[in-house]
Amino acid sequence: RRARPSCAASWRAGAGCCWPTPPRIHPKLTRARLSVAHCPLSLPYPCLPTAPAGYLCPLSANRYEIRFNSFKVRDYDKNTTLFEVTAPPYEASEQIIPDDLTAEEEAQLRSIRYQFPADVLSLQRIGTTLDFSVGAEPMQTFQMIERHYFRDHLIRSYDFDFGFCIPNSTNTWEAIYDIPALEEEIQRDMIANPYTATSDSFYFVNGDLVMHNKAEYSYYSQ
Repeated sequence: RRARPSCAASWRAGAGCCWPTPPRIHPKLTRARLSVAHCPLSLPYPCLPTAPAGYLCPLSANRYEIRFNSFKVRDYDKNTTLFEVTAPPYEASEQIIPDDLTAEEEAQLRSIRYQFPADVLSLQRIGTTLDFSVGAEPMQTFQMIERHYFRDHLIRSYDFDFGFCIPNSTNTWEAIYDIPALEEEIQRDMIANPYTATSDSFYFVNGDLVMHNKAEYSYYSQ
């Protein structure tokens, strides 16, 4: 599925969730980037963060037993692999989540660091392939909202909709990111300051937030 830049989210929050404050937009973004970052949230969906924040749901929220088996990032136009990872074999004990995890232990389970060559910043399209499994509980809708930031400013947001997942199934989710060009000054800044580019990935099942993962990005000159 092709990613559509969007700020819409499908998050059922409790009473008290408010309309978001205006996003903090990076001051040197191009007009094309601003048009993405300023798009309004669509009612009846309440707000998601417009800057990096703490985890918005506990690990135990994943009652649908969603498990990511493998993930690949590629240059979509050249079909060359940029990153690939495969999870170790599944064990039933993985579903037992201790209540006393330290912040560092939780981050190890919910975050990842990417290291990409600097020319990735100039790509127009990136393709991803996610292989995942789900448990016995029905999933009528499965959606991901992914927000990208640089120096804690929102620079783009993507909305992916996988749809229905068959219980106890293994699925492959193909996504294409259309990436508007970043100004050269921002690219140089990202290269000079590793891991100041970050992202939040929010996963929703049947309208409920069930997973929240984070990523940090480093770009190196070859």
